[in-house]
Amino acid sequence: MSSLVWLSSTVLAAEPVRAEFDKSVIGLGAIGLILGLLLAGMFVFLYMTRTGVIARATTKEAVRQPVFLLMLTFGALLLIVNTFLPFFSLGSDIKMLKDCGLMTLLFSALLLAVWTASTSIASEIEGKTTMTLLSKPINRRQFIVGKYVGIVNSTMCLLVPLVVLFGVMLLYKVGYDARESSKEIPTWFENQGLNNDRLKEMLQVIPAVLLMAMEVAVMTAVSVAISTRTPMVVNMVTCLSIFVIGHLTPVLVQAGTLKLEFVSFMARLIATLLPSLEAFNMSANVSVGNAVPAVYLGYSALYSLAYIGAMLLLSFILFEDRDLA
Repeated sequence: MSSLVWLSSTVLAAEPVRAEFDKSVIGLGAIGLILGLLLAGMFVFLYMTRTGVIARATTKEAVRQPVFLLMLTFGALLLIVNTFLPFFSLGSDIKMLKDCGLMTLLFSALLLAVWTASTSIASEIEGKTTMTLLSKPINRRQFIVGKYVGIVNSTMCLLVPLVVLFGVMLLYKVGYDARESSKEIPTWFENQGLNNDRLKEMLQVIPAVLLMAMEVAVMTAVSVAISTRTPMVVNMVTCLSIFVIGHLTPVLVQAGTLKLEFVSFMARLIATLLPSLEAFNMSANVSVGNAVPAVYLGYSALYSLAYIGAMLLLSFILFEDRDLA
């Protein structure tokens, strides 16, 4: 009788965990389906269109650059060091690792995207090598779209290994912190599945990683538009300024700290014209364990697609009458 009571209590206690795990699996399945469709569309674009030829060449050129290996090595070292570095956060080291890890991924991808846009577009225009490419049956719009897709592909090539390493470090960090705190160490395998404590920490960062990838894609489109008219240094400084303002202005407008009418109007105008990058920043919520709704991910994806389309249209306008001779 006592064994039956223990068994029933164990099953009831496991039901909430199993329900949460099932929701996570369903959410990951939907995300995996969408990513699969995107990868299929990307494959068709890269290997069955003229623009895809430019994109593939841009990706190969970006991956071969020393800055790609530098960002990959630097990002991997930071993720590993942050895993074992004590933050003295009174038991919140995992939260700090999530926050620092997401920031590492974001800045590594942004630096690579802006650098590649500057070297692949601005430098080619200044070096007159663009004329050779455009002398073939490729127009200027195909050139811009191909360069943008190639740069995004190169940043994804950087992010994929770093995200995998980040997930492994999170899985390890749960047991590492338990060992350092003299607590019960979660096992790696339990009931033919990965331990729920470890898996939960890793699954919580997936929405934040997706939002971060959207932010990188938006900033890449901005950098491509600027690169059609300005050299590398101006492009990098302008993108840095837009990145800071894009994160700061929406917060100031919503907080109501701007009391002057003119200043408030200019802040709203800038917040409307420039990308609202703070909308993609969910690192604080994810680090404390809050879930990001799927609806929010959908609206963020629509906003990023709309802004990327606007920036590519601006790139067409700026590059259409650019003198390449």
